[in-house]
Amino acid sequence: MPATTSVQVLIEQLARDARDAARKLAAVSTQQKNSALTAMADRLLASTDEIHAANEQDLADASQAGLSQAMIDRLRLTPARIDQMAAGLREVAALPDPVGRVLSKNTRPNGLVVRKITTPIGVIAIVYESRPNVTVDAAGLCFKSGNAVILRGGKEAVASNRVLGRIIGSVLPEQGLPEAAIQVVPTTDRAAVGALLKQDRFIDLVVPRGGETLIRRVVEESTIPVIKHYKGVCHVYLDAAADPAQAEAIAINAKTQRPGVCNAMETLLVQRDLAKSLLPKLGQAFRDKGVELRGDASVCELVPTAKPASDSDWENEYLDLILNVKVVAGVDEAIEHIARYGSGHTDAIVSADQAAIDRFVQGVDSACVHVNASTRFSDGFQYGLGAEIGISTDKIHARGPMGLEELTTYRWLVVGDGHVL
Repeated sequence: MPATTSVQVLIEQLARDARDAARKLAAVSTQQKNSALTAMADRLLASTDEIHAANEQDLADASQAGLSQAMIDRLRLTPARIDQMAAGLREVAALPDPVGRVLSKNTRPNGLVVRKITTPIGVIAIVYESRPNVTVDAAGLCFKSGNAVILRGGKEAVASNRVLGRIIGSVLPEQGLPEAAIQVVPTTDRAAVGALLKQDRFIDLVVPRGGETLIRRVVEESTIPVIKHYKGVCHVYLDAAADPAQAEAIAINAKTQRPGVCNAMETLLVQRDLAKSLLPKLGQAFRDKGVELRGDASVCELVPTAKPASDSDWENEYLDLILNVKVVAGVDEAIEHIARYGSGHTDAIVSADQAAIDRFVQGVDSACVHVNASTRFSDGFQYGLGAEIGISTDKIHARGPMGLEELTTYRWLVVGDGHVL
């Protein structure tokens, strides 16, 4: 059998098994789901040595392949990140079950009772790169919301993903739950992604997480509905009324706390009057953190080490220690810049002026708008969702960090008493 054909057979079987598991999972009680999630968290913490061994293999391969330090950081599973994965599963278990909620109830004049009730989407495929924590976060959210999940991570994290999938998946048969509710695609063959995206008979939704190239490939090839974001071109606007110490702390955190993630700031906008007093000091603080600044003429004058920014720089998602900086007249020019170059992901304002805050909040059409808070808080765990399956910049069904509620749809339940038309 040709290699491509064998991959297609493998993927179709995974999809068929997931469809069958989803049907069974939809009938599992909240208590059963929560018990399994808690057991998964315990199993993760008990398997840290095994996880670290697999992750070290991936890190060594990534270093040999010449991946950037930011990408390697996305790949690394530290003890704190393993603890956070377990904590995320526990938090998901503690959240209300999103399935079976009555969204509306209407008794018609003829006596028919019409209810709108939340229900699982069914089978969800996650195609992602680099970050192996997605394996656990996505599996936990899909499982709690009654969905079967097929996880296809990147080859750079293959050892980590396989181990994590096996560890949490081992809980399912022990608790009498369908093993195929959580499946990790076992091959790194690129043909597997193409095959997965054609399984519209069995898969209901695809969520890609990764770089723009990956996401565009998924959107262009998929015959299954896709929820996505192409880029995280996130902005922070420092208003004239911003507290300087707060402005500096938020700007530094938004860029340098973890530069290789989609909610890291890529462009800093600074009001003209504040720029004169703050930018020289802030520029030094960024240099101390190893950040390369690319700015407009005003920025280059105030921070001589900054490089001139090109027109294309303003729409770049660097995922690295590179930052665009622009001086603007005020909140309206900041809004215009974000509207032109932003990706609709996360944008923030730092200000003590409520009128400026209100103008920014009303004028910026992004999935997440932050006031006096770093863009790094744009995250399912930080929003209290337990974890996230991705951050959507789409405007239909799900927007921003996708938690349990975004992994459900609804159906209509109509109850009569012999009613006929």
